[in-house]
Amino acid sequence: MAGVRLDGVAKRFGHTVVIEKLDLEVRDHEFMVMVGPSGCGKSTALRMVAGLEDVSGGNITIGERVVNDVPPNDRDVAMVFQNYALYPHMTIRRNLEFGLRMRKMPQPRIDELVDGAAELLGITSLLDRRPKQLSGGQRQRVAVGRAIVRHPAVFLFDEPLSNLDAKLRIQMRAEIKKLQERLQTTTLYVTHDQVEAMTMGHRIAVLKGGRLQQVGTPLEVYERPANVFVAQFIGTPPMNLVHGRLEAGGSRIQAQGFAIPVPRELLPATARRGGGEVVAGIRPEHVLPPGRDVRGEVVPVEAVVEIVETLGGQLIVHARAGSTLLAFKEDPHRAPAMGARLTVRLELGALHLFDGGTELRLG
Repeated sequence: MAGVRLDGVAKRFGHTVVIEKLDLEVRDHEFMVMVGPSGCGKSTALRMVAGLEDVSGGNITIGERVVNDVPPNDRDVAMVFQNYALYPHMTIRRNLEFGLRMRKMPQPRIDELVDGAAELLGITSLLDRRPKQLSGGQRQRVAVGRAIVRHPAVFLFDEPLSNLDAKLRIQMRAEIKKLQERLQTTTLYVTHDQVEAMTMGHRIAVLKGGRLQQVGTPLEVYERPANVFVAQFIGTPPMNLVHGRLEAGGSRIQAQGFAIPVPRELLPATARRGGGEVVAGIRPEHVLPPGRDVRGEVVPVEAVVEIVETLGGQLIVHARAGSTLLAFKEDPHRAPAMGARLTVRLELGALHLFDGGTELRLG
């Protein structure tokens, strides 16, 4: 097995900069997920690791070897694509064998590897069929199997579940995660779906506009987002953001329509910022609706209900306080009426603060 390291990696197409100096280390045996919106450069970075795109600057290292000039077939990586990339005229067995045959591997060894991968993925009964005879989930298993049979040092996944329906995506992401845990193969996985990133990765790397925003475990990134973008991108529903100005002394944030006292533990970060603009962030689970038990210090805020979303086991309520739309969770049997006025409580111990200009985390 081997780790992967990107040192100052850049990618340019003419004058267009797609990735600007990306530094990222994927540890040996780690499942690293690169996540971000469309166009952030995550798939381009993956393709550079695979050797399908040239590197405009910096170095890519797999194991102890810099692979910038190494052909794709000599990098000891296997890539699973978004569109499966199966040969339609071949049986599933032939699809799984293809890469091994190209390497002129003996047929007994090919049979052993293909049968082992098929059993692992539960597709043994499909080996004599062709891709058009399979469902989307079965085709995805075959695509993963074609990577497994090679026993590579690194797995590369490029949004492999985006063509599947919601239920099958949940099933397949669990299967891929269990598979990686069993094989212990270093894995770099790309997705735009933050739920996939949170549920699958040992660590996640958040990208925006070709720049790395934050790297950490899912819980680290969720609980201590490095900036406003990460705070809103990671988490469903997204973090509530309140734009305001610090009063003199930095002890209170004045927003439009209400004020928020700065928690004691954050006062050192705001004491010298009096008059400066800040963004206060609070997760929906820390906005308490009427009747919910209070945990620690809170500040009451008057709000008017604008949207109620029913999700079966819970409601997501969106209520406007001044110019801020606050989302919070409520019991499905206590749905407030549209236009209802209510008082929510913000848990101050769960407050996040960001600089209004740089949008970087404070404290």
